Amino acid sequence: MTDDPKTRPDPYGLGRVFNEVAELYDRVRPGYPDELFADLVAITGMDERSSVLEVGCGSGQATRSLAALGCSVTAVEPGAELAALARRRVASFPDVEVETSRFEEWDDRGRRFDALVAASSWHWVDPSVGWRRAHEVVSPGGWMALLGHVVVRRPGEPEVYAETADLHDRFSPGNPDWGHPPLENDVRATDEGWGLVEDPGELFGPTMVRWYPTVQWLTGDGFADLLRSLSLYRKLDREVREPLLDAVAERIRTRMGDRAPRRYLSVLRVGRRAG
Repeated sequence: MTDDPKTRPDPYGLGRVFNEVAELYDRVRPGYPDELFADLVAITGMDERSSVLEVGCGSGQATRSLAALGCSVTAVEPGAELAALARRRVASFPDVEVETSRFEEWDDRGRRFDALVAASSWHWVDPSVGWRRAHEVVSPGGWMALLGHVVVRRPGEPEVYAETADLHDRFSPGNPDWGHPPLENDVRATDEGWGLVEDPGELFGPTMVRWYPTVQWLTGDGFADLLRSLSLYRKLDREVREPLLDAVAERIRTRMGDRAPRRYLSVLRVGRRAG
């Protein structure tokens, strides 16, 4: 099951649906491991003197970790409800500002930054605008960092989609997005470039890629809530989505002992601004 916007009409606008479920999104989405931020610092040399622009900060999960490094952070988030959550989350950090805007239309007011960070959000930015704007607002010698999660599976381990494929096909037959998560080792082999987003050409890179295995253990109801926060399910009609997710929750309770893993490889992709 993927969260790839490229196959849909108005793919970049669909990212705004997360604002409809801001509190749920904040509660169920996984954060990023401390090791990832330690590597980000080691690679880029970021410290308390550094300025960071975060694009698509959501509810502020990564924002708080960036702020804890001592950096000054300007976070841009198009969803008003998510931006309000992020402001509450980082209220104790005086050098963090959350601005409500799409990055494509954001007024940088001439500000330039040592690094641009996007956590599970860059695929919602129009690449015909985003990469060029990123190159403009990152200072010469600065960095671009994409953080994300890839849902994966391990051979022989019970996995929710494998247990519920019949339900998905029953409630939303022929959906081209249904499919098993890739194997963890196959994903680890994709250790070059910027991942599934459009390549920036000569603007940034080459990249350094680091992987971090994590897992969420969820009850049936918890797993259904997590799926409710994903664009893949948000775009379904409510009359389809809710019966499907109720059935998924019941299947996890009855077939998986009400305890199911959601396994991820968190990923850090970092490249220097060219020119």
